[in-house]
Amino acid sequence: MDNLLSRLSQSLNAAQTLENVTRPMLEMLESATGMESTYLTIVDTENCMQLILYSRNTQQLQIPEGLSVPWADTLCKRALEEGRPYTNNVAEVWGDSEAAKQLGIQTYASTPVRTDGGALYGTLCAASANQRPLPDNAQDLLKLFAALIGQQVQREQLVERLEKANAELAAYASTDALTGLPNRRALLETLDRMLAQGIRTKSRVLVCFLDLDGFKHINDVYGHDVGDAFLAAIAKRISSALRGGDYLARLGGDEFVLVGYGPAITEDFQPAILAFKKRITDSTVGQIALGAQVIDYGGASAGVVAVDPTLIKAADAVQLADTAMYEVKRTRQKTVARHGLKT
Repeated sequence: MDNLLSRLSQSLNAAQTLENVTRPMLEMLESATGMESTYLTIVDTENCMQLILYSRNTQQLQIPEGLSVPWADTLCKRALEEGRPYTNNVAEVWGDSEAAKQLGIQTYASTPVRTDGGALYGTLCAASANQRPLPDNAQDLLKLFAALIGQQVQREQLVERLEKANAELAAYASTDALTGLPNRRALLETLDRMLAQGIRTKSRVLVCFLDLDGFKHINDVYGHDVGDAFLAAIAKRISSALRGGDYLARLGGDEFVLVGYGPAITEDFQPAILAFKKRITDSTVGQIALGAQVIDYGGASAGVVAVDPTLIKAADAVQLADTAMYEVKRTRQKTVARHGLKT
């Protein structure tokens, strides 16, 4: 027993995953119980299934990893419900279990694996195709190993929850809450990467600054709720016009920025600017239904530049596109006025 505890201590000190924790225990459990097969299961109570996660098979009886059986048919469920953790006469005690018949289990011992909150994770089991007595300390050993496995499961679940929470926080920090688009922070990070890619491929990067003409008028006339719905609808329209490699972000208010890969630095970039601008601005023109309210929108003002990534930083590229947008905006005042909107 002292030797076994020493081996257990060594394996736990070295283990960092559930598998690393479990496999040495299955080997020690086999040695201590004399059983042919030792295994750890996961119980999916929602789908009423049990899965063999890890197993050790050294003799006649083979319990394969990955085997999935209906929970209602398992010896584990019967043992838990009847409070019978061991029997060496499965055929007589639980002869109705088809899984036990097919596997040829005659001797069976198990204990539940639970997390700290008491939730059932699975079972730790030992089984043989022949009748075998259970050593005096075997049940205590099963319980000890099950508790240690449960602690490891709890740790991994906690790490998983923390990683998920961190990912959600990161997404929240880089996402515009109203439209679900990336925000300014995410835009600048992505644009930095695209500029670096442009340097490697010797190609320009297209940057479009988009301002929604007449948005203040929409807010004043229809209210902020309709204004918010309008922003979300426009964001969806623009998103539908994106192509592979394009990236759309909302800077705030009625300002959006789009970036995409352009032509080679040595090529004429004006056609790419015109095509990019037309594709994006066209997506903002037309009737926008916002529940019972329909707004006939004349489109946004867009300034597009094709920057040389070797000569500019992300924030400066956005500012350059902003300047280009204001030049476009000034030329559109009369067109905007004809739609009954004010900038």
